[in-house]
Amino acid sequence: MGKVTTGDHPDLKMVNPSAAAIDIGSTMHMAAVNPSATDTPVRAFGTFTRDLHDLADWFRSCGVTSVAMESTGVYWIPAFEILEQHGFKVILVNARYAKNVPGRKTDVSDAGWLRQLHSYGLLRGSFRPEAEIATLRAYMRQRERLVEYAAAHIQHMQKALMEMNLQVHHVVSDITGATGMRIIRAIVAGERDPDVLASFRDTRCHSSVETIRAALVGNDRAEHIFALTQSLELYDTYQTMMKDCDHKLEAAIATLTVKASGAIAALPKARMKGKQVNAPSFDVRAALHGVIGVDLTQIHGLGPSLALKLIAECGTDLKAWSSAKHFTSWLCLAPGTKISGGKLLSSRTRRSSSRAAALLRLAAVTLGRSDTALGAFYRRLSARAGKQKAVTATARKIAVLFYNALRFGMTYNDPGAAAYDERHRTRVLANLHRRAQSLGYILSPTPKAEAVS
Repeated sequence: MGKVTTGDHPDLKMVNPSAAAIDIGSTMHMAAVNPSATDTPVRAFGTFTRDLHDLADWFRSCGVTSVAMESTGVYWIPAFEILEQHGFKVILVNARYAKNVPGRKTDVSDAGWLRQLHSYGLLRGSFRPEAEIATLRAYMRQRERLVEYAAAHIQHMQKALMEMNLQVHHVVSDITGATGMRIIRAIVAGERDPDVLASFRDTRCHSSVETIRAALVGNDRAEHIFALTQSLELYDTYQTMMKDCDHKLEAAIATLTVKASGAIAALPKARMKGKQVNAPSFDVRAALHGVIGVDLTQIHGLGPSLALKLIAECGTDLKAWSSAKHFTSWLCLAPGTKISGGKLLSSRTRRSSSRAAALLRLAAVTLGRSDTALGAFYRRLSARAGKQKAVTATARKIAVLFYNALRFGMTYNDPGAAAYDERHRTRVLANLHRRAQSLGYILSPTPKAEAVS
């Protein structure tokens, strides 16, 4: 392959002449280095592990110290990890910001253009957590997949029961609860007597024995029993896998570097009682408190499981973002600033596929009916601007609280919905008084009407 150049720009100063870049592909990676380092500055490499080690050796022979690559699917992960193992500084780049240039549509020119941008210092790497957080995140995402797979088999069990006209889901709130699972396991074991099946009712079940018995008179067919049996076995299998994953999660949290400085304060009283559905089998709240030194569940909307997912996505210190504004902007929860000619054209938030942002939006939705300051803020904004904007704005507030708690150890104390409403009323009155004075008027309160006897 002949010598390939990407053009020079004398008005730009090269800040990283030892930069390289890779155009990531599924079967081939196109790598580019400084044209002054070799006669073939652009080379193609396969995606096998041996090829990636050869790529690292070629980079070292060319004097490369820093490598930029695009986040293409999951194909970048092996190359990223192997290059890091060889001691290179690797940054991950969003292709939307690196290749939005017309006329550069081939793999060769893409790699060269990416290298040139990197050599001029025009690329900014995406957030990549530390190795211990990446391990925790991998286990957490695997557990989420297991939960989804188990949920699918819950639906299969419910379908099989409906086909037999055993309407268990109408008399129990959750067929995977104590009453539902006892009944399902008895049916799979061969029990058909409605009286016997109804006797498996848990004392906490709201439906009476008679109601449950009436719902368990069905039409038994062998093929439906077979489907129910296999769905139950698969559900139990995924439950076992989730427990194994929980052990890995607990061990991964135990290996995290303790971020709290000095003595860690005692774990405060739990804000929520009871265990959440599909929560890990160990005490997540206590495990996280021992690492970060603060109780994230004191922030309304964040339960132990949700807090663990956020830690797995963002890390334990958040030093990658210099301020809460930078953090919320990365999450695409901050208003946009599309300005032209000094005029704001749009303040819409950018679309995002961030898992952390989706978790924070989920937390915001749960606050809709809560008697909290965040709940009052959500309801006020929802009535004025709509639920979609209210969810985004509330998620941003939770993100700021999450950032301050992790970065600075802030403890959140909820003032309550009444205090928030009163503070909002005071602020509105102050604005009205100021506007009235600017127009030459003075506002005065309306006297209360006398009571009628």
